[in-house]
Amino acid sequence: MKHELLVLRSLLVASLLVCGLILGNMLTYQGKPVQLANDAKVAPGALGLVTASSCALPPDGIVCPRAAS
Repeated sequence: MKHELLVLRSLLVASLLVCGLILGNMLTYQGKPVQLANDAKVAPGALGLVTASSCALPPDGIVCPRAAS
């Protein structure tokens, strides 16, 4: 019985230590944040590049998930 309590107590201490280290790292992080989107300017003529032929929808706008048999 004492062996099981020692193992459980050591697991509790180890998990609290890991959680404390992770929390401390999150609160004291001084690095540069990750940039997920590009903030480059869009050229004035680049907005009209999408044409009707490149659209995935049919002209009527209705998409049927079943294949024609």
